[in-house]
Amino acid sequence: MSLFAILISALLVNNFVLTRFLGICPFIGVSRQIESAVGMGVAVTFVLVLSSLVTWLIQRYVLIPWQIAYLQTVFFILVIAALVQVLEMFLRKFSPLLQKSLGVYLPLITTNCIVLGVAILNVQENYDLPQSLVHGLGAGLGFSLALLAMSGIRERLAKSPVPRSFQGVPITFITAALMSIAFLGFSGLRIG
Repeated sequence: MSLFAILISALLVNNFVLTRFLGICPFIGVSRQIESAVGMGVAVTFVLVLSSLVTWLIQRYVLIPWQIAYLQTVFFILVIAALVQVLEMFLRKFSPLLQKSLGVYLPLITTNCIVLGVAILNVQENYDLPQSLVHGLGAGLGFSLALLAMSGIRERLAKSPVPRSFQGVPITFITAALMSIAFLGFSGLRIG
């Protein structure tokens, strides 16, 4: 599979939020404002690319040679947690406002199932290092795209006359469902 096909697949066709339904918690929680959505999208993309690199290296040079592949999930979660801690320290030092706006969702990147899902899919699909990195980048960009679209819609809905019974969570879930249906339209896309 070409790198371009992997990128477009992770970005649109198999979007982790809208077609695989992974990462719904930050998708719903951080999508109230575009500024927070941009910050979370960049943070998740950063963690996805770096975790794709580190987990591929660990899988290839530690787990397989030492025949301890059964510890894959434990190792991958430890790597992801460490990367998120580094990111949080970086944001605390260089962008405290963004760190505060992301709130509890920043440390939750550790438990964001997209990050672990991408690392495990890289192994299952037997991607080499460049393919793993592109897959992580595509997944992060797809998450960012979904998050930005949702935040833009939610900002407009906040200024719209939504019926009282649909305000808040109901209209958010309806919007997410309609976005998911729209992204399923990419499932017939032929790449490469």
